[in-house]
Amino acid sequence: MSDREQRFATRAVHAGQEPDPTTGAIMPPVYQTSTYAQEALGKPRGGYEYARVQNPTREALEANVAALEGGRHGVAFASGIAAIEAIVKRLSAGDHVVSEENTYGGTTRLFNQVLQRLGITFTYVDSRDPEAVRKAVRPETKLIYVETPTNPMMRLCDLRAIAAIARDAGIHLAVDNTFASPYNQRPLELGATIIVHSSTKYLNGHSDVIGGIVVTDDDEVAQDLRFLQKAAGAVPGPWDCWLVLRGTKTLHLRMEAHNRNGQRIAEFLENHPAVGRVYYPGLPSHPQYELARSQMRGFTGMISMDLGSIDRARKVVERTRIFTLAESLGGVESLIGHPALQTHAAVPKERREAMGITDGLVRLSVGIEDVEDLIEDLDQALRGV
Repeated sequence: MSDREQRFATRAVHAGQEPDPTTGAIMPPVYQTSTYAQEALGKPRGGYEYARVQNPTREALEANVAALEGGRHGVAFASGIAAIEAIVKRLSAGDHVVSEENTYGGTTRLFNQVLQRLGITFTYVDSRDPEAVRKAVRPETKLIYVETPTNPMMRLCDLRAIAAIARDAGIHLAVDNTFASPYNQRPLELGATIIVHSSTKYLNGHSDVIGGIVVTDDDEVAQDLRFLQKAAGAVPGPWDCWLVLRGTKTLHLRMEAHNRNGQRIAEFLENHPAVGRVYYPGLPSHPQYELARSQMRGFTGMISMDLGSIDRARKVVERTRIFTLAESLGGVESLIGHPALQTHAAVPKERREAMGITDGLVRLSVGIEDVEDLIEDLDQALRGV
């Protein structure tokens, strides 16, 4: 049975990995080397020449995550941003990208302040409306780029509908699947051609590594990305790859806990008098609840809530005891943050506010602790406002 034919939990534990042929070690070794001895001039052993180009630990991770997403190719990078940059660097000056407007602030900064200087242009749209995406596509468009759910407003796009638009235009649809994880959503099955993750987040799950990975079924895209791995060199080290690989073995177990805790806390917050509005696709009050149910199997631990003002938000994020005030997400521990002053500080204020990222917005990354303790922690912090 191939990796792609196995069920998710089996793939998470085994895909891309065989016992070490030398020792029988169950876990893949950390090949902590910069180069490899060659049998003779022009005869590398097993094709391994230099670790920027090939590393067995990295290859195990790439195969594992590709299998989890149901894809044939995985290409790992040193960070999520490096992975996104590689996707867009496949394009040339004069090419155009249609992007979801409510992306992670670092993605917007990369597009506007780095890649746009190289002659690639970007149009930002609300991808909740497929017709807005369709109208933004023009002859020079080469890529549609979306997040779903988005960071931090938890907006969704209809992946089947957007994939059909990309297919009609003969271009690629790239989906940042970081918030959902492959356990909750698999965009390739819905028509996307490229998936990107910040493997720092749910894939690793332990807040101890920085990494990114791209998955695709397209041979040409994979070939281009491997060339960029080699030519631009933004590759992860073998120890970082091993840490993410250790994390993916328990992804299915952790995501069940994140999903369960996230749902309970979203329901608690929605009924709390100190909270103005809760953004969570697992709530029936979410305007895209039915879409979420149709393309996701769980709704993750990511929640945003609007508290009405910067003063109220500041009090809450500084009063929690279990939720730690910190950037990032997707770890086993619960985090709390303020998008306007942290993750989306690079986005102009007027654009933030147009998308709903107000100064009163607080984002939660709900971990896998006991949910009753988490609820009590949030309740005592909210009582302070």
